[in-house]
Amino acid sequence: MNFIINGMNWDYFPIGTNFNYSLWKQSDEVIKAALDAEMGLLQNMGVNTIRQYTGVPSKWITYIYDNYGIYTMLNHSFGRYGLNVNGSWVANTEYSDKATRALLLSEATDMVSTYKDTRGILMFLLGNENNYGLFWDGAETEDIPLEDRKSTQRARSLYKIFNEAVVQMKAIDSNHPMAICNGDLLFIDVIAEECKDIDILGTNMYRGKTFTDAFQTVKEKLNKPLMFTEFGADAFNAIENQEDQKSQAYYMLNNWKDIYKNAAGMGMAGNSIGGFTFQFSDGWWKFGQTKNLDVHDNNASWSNGGYDLDLEPGENNMNEEWFGICAKGPTNPRGLYTLYPRAAYYTLKEVHKLNPYGSNIDLNFVDNYFKNINLMDAVLRARGDKAAMSGGGNSEKIRISNLSAKFTTFSTGGSLITTPEVADPNSDAVPDEQGFDHMQSYFIGVEGNPAANMRAEVNVNILGNVAENPINEIFYENRGRQITVDSQDGAIDLIDQNRVQIYNASYEWNAKDFDARGFYRTGHYHWGGYEGDFFGLYPEANYGPNLDIYNGETLGMEVDGKRALKGFKAAFGPQLWWGVQILRYF
Repeated sequence: MNFIINGMNWDYFPIGTNFNYSLWKQSDEVIKAALDAEMGLLQNMGVNTIRQYTGVPSKWITYIYDNYGIYTMLNHSFGRYGLNVNGSWVANTEYSDKATRALLLSEATDMVSTYKDTRGILMFLLGNENNYGLFWDGAETEDIPLEDRKSTQRARSLYKIFNEAVVQMKAIDSNHPMAICNGDLLFIDVIAEECKDIDILGTNMYRGKTFTDAFQTVKEKLNKPLMFTEFGADAFNAIENQEDQKSQAYYMLNNWKDIYKNAAGMGMAGNSIGGFTFQFSDGWWKFGQTKNLDVHDNNASWSNGGYDLDLEPGENNMNEEWFGICAKGPTNPRGLYTLYPRAAYYTLKEVHKLNPYGSNIDLNFVDNYFKNINLMDAVLRARGDKAAMSGGGNSEKIRISNLSAKFTTFSTGGSLITTPEVADPNSDAVPDEQGFDHMQSYFIGVEGNPAANMRAEVNVNILGNVAENPINEIFYENRGRQITVDSQDGAIDLIDQNRVQIYNASYEWNAKDFDARGFYRTGHYHWGGYEGDFFGLYPEANYGPNLDIYNGETLGMEVDGKRALKGFKAAFGPQLWWGVQILRYF
């Protein structure tokens, strides 16, 4: 049976989590609920294969296949993001190292041994654009120096171990194809020399609306089937600074048209076997990796001239957290979320109704079929999903971000203490008597998101009971303690002063020409030498609990220039860090 891979890069990361989260560590009930929701959407749009990384239990691969008819291409990263070699973490894998090679071969063959008999496995894939790791580290996408050839020697070691692993994997399992994942076609000549035993060349490729000469290049230099392990476009317009579903759908439509037209029997390159759209849902952790995990960042982290609809010279236009063809809803108490399809989802649903291997399908048929897919219709269909995600109103504009309470109990007593059992009215000592006391402190936070590039949050502290007999008189809530003042009418006890106070606040505004951040008691990070602050005049101001204990304050704003102002940084405020009054620093 001829089989075109209508694939999808699929993962599951609730908002607020990152790469440390694993769906497979949750209860079976939660896993089943997540899979039923997402695989149903994938099945509905005609996806027949998903790309997953090692770690997924075999039973869930089979569950997905048995219930939704969706295969899994299982991917081992093959040291892409570092390895633990002989007890030591190595961030940038050195593929010529003997111990590293032994470890990679062991893990690759273990993967095949474990999963080869799993119903629902389509093929095995090694790596994830590991050739880019020869230049830079990390999971976040950046501009890649494609013309740099200083790493050719390291690349040869990489592709040699790829091929060696494939040979050993085939010795264990002859029923599933073995593929590698390359970054674009970089080092294609080395691949042709060193990877003669791979069955399929997979590539992560972002060239815009077409893959240009990729099919012909692979045919001439490698003569292996070509599979796109990643491709796609983000749904955020860097020029307009807002979501742009139509442009995402436009690039996806043309990418799949290129894939289908180069399938076997079409009269073109004939080596395309399909691909995996990147990606099913937005990754809210992708830009900061470990910070702002509950913020949908719109920072463009790299530039790509192939995506010219939002390209400006010298500016980044690829927004890493907006590549999903589905938007991601809030996480419920079970740790699950709802997806809201974008226009690209509905566009690809129409794309995948076409089988390029069907009878009487030729280039003219494919061209006409794609020409009749209406992008605006997909955009209009997706508006209903966006309205549903917004609650049909302004629920996404403002929300309660924090509701919490802190209760503290104090006990003063013992046989070797000087604190009297009964308070001495003439003493100001704290604590002034033995016994119990307690504290009640409540917090309410409100977050506003008036636009995709603006966010503000304020947290308010409300006092309940304030301890009059604490162990230590220095604490945040002591502003609410009873005080006695003298007046013309004698002493007056004030018991309800300052019961409500702003605890902290912050805002972010990512504009075309600058990024602005404001803070009140939330702190900020230092600029350090890498920002030009060689004398350390702008230190970090994150003080943890000490800021509360002494009721300290930090207050100010930071501005980072972009475009014509790129390289300009400024900080303003009456108290940029605790205890220091400063107006400005450039």
